[in-house]
Amino acid sequence: MKRTVRIGVDVGGTFTDLLLHDPARGLTWPGKLPTTPDAPNEAITAGITRLLAETGTPAGAVAAVVHGTTLVTNTLLERTGAVVGLLTTSGFRDTLEMAREIRFDTTDLLARPAEPLVPRHLCRGVGGRIGSDGTELEPLDEAGVLAEVADLLERGVEAVAVAFLHSYRDGRHERRVRELLARAHPGLPVTLSSAVAPVLGEYERASTACLNAYVQPLMSRYLDALRDDLLAMGIDAPLHIVLSGGGITTVEDAKEFPVRLLESGPAAGAIAAAAVARRLGEPDVLSFDMGGTTAKIAVVNGGEPRRKHDFEAGRVDKFKPGSGLPVRLTVVDMIEIGSGGGSIAAPDPLGLLKVGPRSAGSVPGPVAYGRGGERPTVTDADLVLGYLDPAAFLGGEMRLRTAEVHKAVDRDVAEPLGLDRVGAASGIVEVATASMAAAARMHLSEQGRDPAAFALVAFGGAGPVHAYGLAKQLKIRRIVVPRRAGVMSAYGFLVAAPTVDQARSLPSALSEVDHARVAVAYEEMTTQALAVLRPEKPEEVRFRRSADLRYLGQGSEIEVALPDGDLDLDHLHAAFEQAYRATFGRSLGGPAEVVNWRLSAQLPGHDVSLACEPLDGDPRRGTREVWIPGHGWLRATVWDRYRLRPGTEITGPAVFEERESSCCFGPECRIRVDDDLTLLVEFEPAMA
Repeated sequence: MKRTVRIGVDVGGTFTDLLLHDPARGLTWPGKLPTTPDAPNEAITAGITRLLAETGTPAGAVAAVVHGTTLVTNTLLERTGAVVGLLTTSGFRDTLEMAREIRFDTTDLLARPAEPLVPRHLCRGVGGRIGSDGTELEPLDEAGVLAEVADLLERGVEAVAVAFLHSYRDGRHERRVRELLARAHPGLPVTLSSAVAPVLGEYERASTACLNAYVQPLMSRYLDALRDDLLAMGIDAPLHIVLSGGGITTVEDAKEFPVRLLESGPAAGAIAAAAVARRLGEPDVLSFDMGGTTAKIAVVNGGEPRRKHDFEAGRVDKFKPGSGLPVRLTVVDMIEIGSGGGSIAAPDPLGLLKVGPRSAGSVPGPVAYGRGGERPTVTDADLVLGYLDPAAFLGGEMRLRTAEVHKAVDRDVAEPLGLDRVGAASGIVEVATASMAAAARMHLSEQGRDPAAFALVAFGGAGPVHAYGLAKQLKIRRIVVPRRAGVMSAYGFLVAAPTVDQARSLPSALSEVDHARVAVAYEEMTTQALAVLRPEKPEEVRFRRSADLRYLGQGSEIEVALPDGDLDLDHLHAAFEQAYRATFGRSLGGPAEVVNWRLSAQLPGHDVSLACEPLDGDPRRGTREVWIPGHGWLRATVWDRYRLRPGTEITGPAVFEERESSCCFGPECRIRVDDDLTLLVEFEPAMA
């Protein structure tokens, strides 16, 4: 049997989204069902079983399953990971406690940083020292290593992180520790900082290694169990995992470096938005992914999402840098807001309406779901305002409880605030939208960008519902709602390219770069990348080189792309000056230094079309009253997206419905149905 089918699976906080693609049959088929938070693999296997049955696909025809998960993030936030011990250089056991020695909020006397994942009594220093130039100053105390680890194991340690001083330059001591522990304690998970993050920054490197060790046992068990479940279903196909930077990797690589999956799910949404942008010829778009628990906003420039190489996980305060745990890895640059369809709305002690960050999740979920939820949410407000059809939600599989929603909104929001039901529901939506708009403005202002210059690509179960209101607040005049918008993250998994990101720290003044040493570093990175990718055609691998530069005396770097061919330092300095000017509005003109050399190796991604033949029949489902921001109640035409034909042009107010999502647009909108049934929405300039 020829294997042509690929399945993308995104496990979110509220729903698990799936998308099956079979190019041989020209078939793209979605699935969505509530997440099973206590056992995520149950929803995955149930969803895949249903997809195969609905499409008449035998399990043996599946060529690959591509999966993204929030399990790493949830494990960190809930602090349910392994007990970790840290081995570091003698005299440096307090690295995690000291952190950066700054307060993330100097105006808050009660502010407390995120607790280190490894308490001080499980941090141990051992003898041995590598110098900043990579030379061995003191041999490793092997007996001390074994003694400390033996004591750590007696204290319940389940995984060990190793972060020695200057191991980014030479990791021989860390590698020797792994050899010793493999013999003395077979099966003990060991994370080396020189393997997971071989870059400058002692604290950041140690923090990354500890987080990797913290989630490694759990992720290994989860991925093994999921692979066993797939085999039991008859799917003997590779299981690929989505990385935080938007690429995909193997299960083996994911088990060794699970920290790289930290932003796995959210990254896929940005990758999907980038694929849509490239197809439409839109150079710059704003990716807006709103699900049941959170909303994610990311910038796509030139058809590619912006990426960065450092990240803070588990922030005490989401909007305050320094309040989380630093992680050195490549991630899609995005901002995440606790405003999703399941975000709970209630007055605060001052009588002000607050929406989120608490979420009803999938269990019990919004009141409308009838799964035990009692607190009104954004989804419940959407139902009151007419954005959702209670009989057509999830294709009619989940009938929404209108009467219960009305009671909850009246009891918990309208009556305490002295509002009527519609005022309370519209207030919930307005507060949630304002929160997302403020976050988007802040995210873009940090990049010196104006939201009005972007088109908004809206997806996720709740993204299309709130795209119109968000676009109006951001003065955005163009909205794109792809077909299958409710499962676009799963689509992102299917179009993501196998990718390996490598970095090496060789800090030096730009004028003193050791060309031979840089060449050796790139040879090592290339070899490691190819070992992970294992390409059938090596010539198909696309390599991208870059370097992190800064002016001498500065503490932060800017990534600058390197051209193909020999390293030209004059060209590199000019490119750095240009990038600095684009970021900060001016350049300083002084000497620069290189901190990190980077390599990204990527195989071609997959071209997955969302187009399909529209169903026969009239696409008009009728009309209903809908609350339009700035207009009040208007009677809108309700359209069936499955019956819309390419080239159709519609004037708002209009509601568009499909199984996984719906969207609503006001009277100033002009909507055109693209060739692949994407909705292209434009505002009248005077009304935007």
